[in-house]
Amino acid sequence: MEKHKVEILDIFPVTHDVKCFRTEKPDGLNFEPGQATEIFLDREEWRDEGRPFTFTNLPHEDYIEFIIKEYPDHEGVTRELHKLNPRDTMLLGDVFGAIKYSGEGVFIAGGAGITPFISIFRMLRENNKLNNNKLIFGNKTSADIILYDELKDMLGDNLINILSDESGEGYRSGLISRELIVDNLKASHSKIYLCGPPPMMKMVKGHLADLEISTDNIVEEEFS
Repeated sequence: MEKHKVEILDIFPVTHDVKCFRTEKPDGLNFEPGQATEIFLDREEWRDEGRPFTFTNLPHEDYIEFIIKEYPDHEGVTRELHKLNPRDTMLLGDVFGAIKYSGEGVFIAGGAGITPFISIFRMLRENNKLNNNKLIFGNKTSADIILYDELKDMLGDNLINILSDESGEGYRSGLISRELIVDNLKASHSKIYLCGPPPMMKMVKGHLADLEISTDNIVEEEFS
């Protein structure tokens, strides 16, 4: 695997535990919205500890962007990434990923699982093709919602936020239920796009099975 060393151009907060990292763009690195790469810390003891992160910018832009949540309880890559500063370097691996836009549908995301969809929504907005795509976005609290303002601006009433640990005006409360999915499925929707933590994925895939939605119509990351 070829690794690209890139300099960090900018880092800024997105939520209380999420930061946006923008780096220079290596020659020859191409991706489609929804795809990802592995990031490696550019330090001797970390250079074999790659973790997958999704590109969140658009492919034609002259920088690379990642939106990364820190997991401080883990003495791992995200904690170390959040210690970095502009002008530090990181290493990027090969581009991979099965998530790509394949038609109008319902996007279902949990927490940092929104990241593959950010570039897709930005692409659709740029091409004036957001149409009736919907996003059901599950989080613990309103403070955890990544890019709330941008997503609301893009999707309007097609953004449905649901919070498991908080209630408030403008938000659904609880978990992503079968009924919530049914309420937001439209005849024009040909796909279900799914990304989130394993417990959420298992729960939602159970709902989709109950609804007899073919796995051919579910777009998710493929793991070997």
